[in-house]
Amino acid sequence: MTSSPRIDDLAASFRRHLRAAGKADRTIVLYGQSIRFYCDWLESQQRPATLDQLTRHSISAWLAGLIEAGNEVSTVATRLRGLRRFCRWLVLEGEVDKAPTEGVEMPAKVDKPVRVFSDAELAKLIKACAVPRGKPGIFDRSIFDGRRDEVLIRMLADCGLRVSELVGLELGHVDLDQELAYVTGKGARPRVVPFGARTAQSVDRYKRVRAGHPHATNPRLLLGERGAMSADGVRWRLEQLGEAAGVVDVHPHAFRHTFAHRWLAGGGQERDLMMLAGWRSDSMLSVYARSTAGERARSAHRRFGLGDQI
Repeated sequence: MTSSPRIDDLAASFRRHLRAAGKADRTIVLYGQSIRFYCDWLESQQRPATLDQLTRHSISAWLAGLIEAGNEVSTVATRLRGLRRFCRWLVLEGEVDKAPTEGVEMPAKVDKPVRVFSDAELAKLIKACAVPRGKPGIFDRSIFDGRRDEVLIRMLADCGLRVSELVGLELGHVDLDQELAYVTGKGARPRVVPFGARTAQSVDRYKRVRAGHPHATNPRLLLGERGAMSADGVRWRLEQLGEAAGVVDVHPHAFRHTFAHRWLAGGGQERDLMMLAGWRSDSMLSVYARSTAGERARSAHRRFGLGDQI
């Protein structure tokens, strides 16, 4: 009797398939997490993490457990999405006849307010990056960190970049004279994103102190202590800045929502926003526009002052 293959062995092959298909690193990580967390759940149930344990009923039980444990519906939906992609690959590879996720329903998505920073909160975050003057010609870590952190805040807020796009920027990708960033987005799709004079100034000041960094020859724009800054490094640093500034829930995607909200609230065109944000479908525009539509409507009502005209 042939034993059932281990899920983690198949997951390794699945990961190679995703890389060959040019999927983004973050996508590969998220899909891998879904598989790994399911295997961990199987083992917690004293069941082997093998392919014959990947069934519709087991997957439903796993998802129900995630909900009961207090996980966000969006998080559970992400786990199911990753497992669905894995199961579709299993069918294509002939490992199973039918996707075990078939018939498993996606948890209902619950709309809730998204995190959008106020102008005052953005000002506090930038103020938290302030550092004292240093001695000319001497590399000072605190000055470097402060100037780099301001670049983090301004590039995210001014350009609405994804964190993967931000850390992927190289020195040659930022034109300070033209005030343009040449960004590589999802699916390796390039786009050009403009930024303002204050952002250009902050990048210029950062680049001058960056020249003295031990890893200054690294082509990536943003450096940490040991070389190019990672997406997780940015997330950690933003949390630190949030604590220092007294601003809660500071994470990269909140800046992207804030960028979209401020653009639309300022009267910017939706199609222009799609181009700047790197969205190819109206569905993503709808998600971002809908999330703060209520606030924009209330602002418009106050601006029109209809009741005061009676």
